[in-house]
Amino acid sequence: MSDDRWIRRYHPADDAPVRLVCLPHAGGAASFFHPFSKELRADADVLAVQYPGRQDRFGEPPFTWIPDLADAVTQALLPWLDVPVVLFGHSMGATLAFEIGLRLEARGSGPQAVVVSARRAPSVRREEAVHRRDDDGLLAEVTKLRGIDPRVLADEELRALVVPALRADYTAVETYAGSAAELTAPIHAHAGADDPRVTPAEVRAWAAHTTGGFTSTTHPGGHFYLADRPGPVVAALRSTLAAAP
Repeated sequence: MSDDRWIRRYHPADDAPVRLVCLPHAGGAASFFHPFSKELRADADVLAVQYPGRQDRFGEPPFTWIPDLADAVTQALLPWLDVPVVLFGHSMGATLAFEIGLRLEARGSGPQAVVVSARRAPSVRREEAVHRRDDDGLLAEVTKLRGIDPRVLADEELRALVVPALRADYTAVETYAGSAAELTAPIHAHAGADDPRVTPAEVRAWAAHTTGGFTSTTHPGGHFYLADRPGPVVAALRSTLAAAP
């Protein structure tokens, strides 16, 4: 089985009994999950999804609509469903993990679990318009969340490369219509205690989106708590992966 433009396998584990599919945040890339792949290579075959419009896919137009992106990622994952799959999404990636989970369950090949991080539940609506700001305003929002390398802000050429995908991602996530659908797979929600973008009640609302069980864990830190302190999240993922049949 060969990698394609959507999938990055930093530490291939062909004999692993389960696959962990990692879905990045708005403006993020597959490489965000390289540390998690390294830590979990003995537990799972870790796949990191690379969205269009960033890193080695700069030349491709980014998606601006969550359902279309979920359809495309689901299609890319079909060759990898020969073993059980756990979906893990951070921020925008959490919404995608939920939508992909629904699509996989509709095909009869649903995930063993969906792990969501730093994102409110799909049924919680909030009017946001970061995607309508000018470039400086858009980058200011990401800087506040500590979601961009300061070296990018200091380099005009890098800024010009990053902004289109970032704006497209924010457009996709802020125009997401939401959903009241339920997964049969369990949902495990994680969030930072000081995250300015999601409240504890919005995280707990994920419980209404599964008939398979729900857990919620709060960690020290902000929106990117898992980058600052990956250990607890890695341990939680290891436990989730071990529970997969």
